[in-house]
Amino acid sequence: MSHSSFANRTNAKDTSEWHQTACMLCSINCGVEIKIDDRRITRVRGDKAHPGSRGYTCEKALRLDHYQNGKDRLSAPLRRRTDGTYEEIDWDTAIREVAAGLAKVRDEHGGEKIFYYGGGAQGNHLPGGFSGATRKALGMRYQSNALAQEKTGEFWVDGQLYGAMSCHTSPDFHHTDCAVFVGKNPWHSHGFPRARVTLKEISNDPGRHLIVIDPRRTETADLADIHLQVRPGADAWLLGAMLKILVGEGLADRKWLARHANRFDDLTEMLSIVDIEQWCEKAGVPSAEVRHATTTIANAKSCAIFEDLGIQMAPHSTLNSWLEKLIYILTGNFGNKGGMNLHTRMGKLAGGGSRGQSPVGGHRILGGLIACNHIPGEILTDHPDRFRAMIVESSNPIHSLADSQRMREAFGALDFVVVIDVAMTETAREADYVLPACSQYEKWEATFFTTEFPDNYFHLRQPIFEPLEGTLTEAEIHRRLCRELGAYDDEDLEPLKAAAAQGREAYGEAFFATLADNPELGKYTPVVLYETLGPALGEGNEVAAVMWGLSQIFVSQDPEAARRAGIEGEGLALGDALFEKIFTSSSGMVFSTDPYEQTWERMRTPDHKINLMIEELQEEFISLATTDPRDQTDDYPFVLSAGERRSYTANTAIRDPQWRRKKPGTGLRINPEDAESLGLDDGGKVRLTTKRGETVTEIEISSTLQPGHVSLPNGQGLTYPSVADDTDLGISPNELTSEEDRDWFAGTPWHKHVRARLEKV
Repeated sequence: MSHSSFANRTNAKDTSEWHQTACMLCSINCGVEIKIDDRRITRVRGDKAHPGSRGYTCEKALRLDHYQNGKDRLSAPLRRRTDGTYEEIDWDTAIREVAAGLAKVRDEHGGEKIFYYGGGAQGNHLPGGFSGATRKALGMRYQSNALAQEKTGEFWVDGQLYGAMSCHTSPDFHHTDCAVFVGKNPWHSHGFPRARVTLKEISNDPGRHLIVIDPRRTETADLADIHLQVRPGADAWLLGAMLKILVGEGLADRKWLARHANRFDDLTEMLSIVDIEQWCEKAGVPSAEVRHATTTIANAKSCAIFEDLGIQMAPHSTLNSWLEKLIYILTGNFGNKGGMNLHTRMGKLAGGGSRGQSPVGGHRILGGLIACNHIPGEILTDHPDRFRAMIVESSNPIHSLADSQRMREAFGALDFVVVIDVAMTETAREADYVLPACSQYEKWEATFFTTEFPDNYFHLRQPIFEPLEGTLTEAEIHRRLCRELGAYDDEDLEPLKAAAAQGREAYGEAFFATLADNPELGKYTPVVLYETLGPALGEGNEVAAVMWGLSQIFVSQDPEAARRAGIEGEGLALGDALFEKIFTSSSGMVFSTDPYEQTWERMRTPDHKINLMIEELQEEFISLATTDPRDQTDDYPFVLSAGERRSYTANTAIRDPQWRRKKPGTGLRINPEDAESLGLDDGGKVRLTTKRGETVTEIEISSTLQPGHVSLPNGQGLTYPSVADDTDLGISPNELTSEEDRDWFAGTPWHKHVRARLEKV
């Protein structure tokens, strides 16, 4: 397919051609092919040429047109009037006034008082790179995104075990003999390529095992041969009991541990406090079932484990991550086929390591991100270092983060807010300026969820449609902001533009020479690439230039992984060859290939051994012996899972409730025993109350939940124009959650463990 110009690649009237792109409704971003008619997506199917999904897709991708043509798409910059309404303005005015508003905060209070949230929704990650230039131009320091309410605790644990937070593990489910899912339902939430196909293959193979640890009997649990239906919030006790069984009953691989790990004796001593029978009772799982599952893991030829939000958004979040990882480590399932391995990455999702603290509360910064639950407290204060302005990009924190009421209050207290997004989100409604971006199918786009092993793939997606009139790519928005802020001028770029006209080889030499002579220009690398190399890639392709820079970074760090994937060359030529393959592979490509032993080369501990002990978490673990998750002394006897993934829910990129082909149950799932005790029939109404708020909702009686456990679906409660009066938009879960309920260490919220009270209406 030609890359000479946007016009040659896109024909808005063509109804016969299949266009390669990707689904953007979960982190896997399966490759899909779509047919279009004018500006509508009319058909969607899996792309068999995609190296990861290989033709697989779930039912949710079939309705992508509801995202592309949402009724709340923005088509002009908006400025907030004094009465709270918005007026359309032209782009020149918007850029000038936004730059002036941000610069005013910088000049009066310092650039570090401007906070950045976002950098990309699911499958929408390139904007985060370009925003870095604007942040540097303003002297901004602090940032956050959705990872800081999910994964930062796990990333920090990886750093303690393997030497660096970049040492993220990849489960080799496609080759494993025993797959374990902890707080994870991949039937709906996926998390690895071809999830449903792989689950069925494991479940149907008598020589392989599927183990699920989850309070609810999920679709994945129905396929499992072992389901440990743990009490909500009691995962730490269950995992602790499993570790004690491994160590105390001779199931740990001591020879392997002697070669590859440190401080096994210290770990054994810590586990001595565990009374297996008592801890299993606290966890709500019979000890015989726990022993059976643990023995199955220990005796398997290989084991791969996936932890997810079920334990990361619950009590003992960071501790859970440590205990879960110790299970596969103690059984020697690290650096092996079918086990856990350290993967490469194309770009990065978080901002850096765990250095520094938040300016007001002194909270830990993990992965370069301030925990989402700490954000309101960094604004709603008289502290001189409080945040005074925000840039929000491709994100909707007022809806997606804990305590929407408190978050709205925080936004109202800021001096200046700008939102960059495709739609008029709940967060955009609180902004001073709203800048409309192109959709993910109107620009070059990519995801940096590159977490596979041994083959890792990357998909740079080409635009399918011309940009909606009145919208700009994030790259162009940030270029204009940088120019308006005086970050650089034409004179700075002339040598690079001249070199680009001579070809990418000449450009590469000029690029690094220019940055050596003018290191200040390097702070704005993404937009510099966009302005200088971008035009040489062809009209409409300028955004893709940032991938040339990322390709050069990757081969400088891991050249052999690229060569094993078939990329040839030396130095800058190797990076350019990788970029060319990325740029011309419309269905994605494999950018790195590893042997399993490469995992040990990626270790960042001085001796390349695993550090089994994490001192910061020991006290919390020891406290489990004298506490009990069954203790309940307040007026909220139920545990609410505020955001359960269901067949008809997705992330909130699709805001149109009509994307669901049939009317779904949007209400509260509840166990039959609880429904009977409250005198409720299926479809009856209850008042659901938490310490933060209350709502009235219909119930759906479901035996998949334990007594005392209720759940609401995720992705609902969004405002949307022109819907029928009787359309049930569902409940916004974060109107019920509290910023106070969070992990003591990482600050991750307890969305899966919200105390609640129910009353029949």
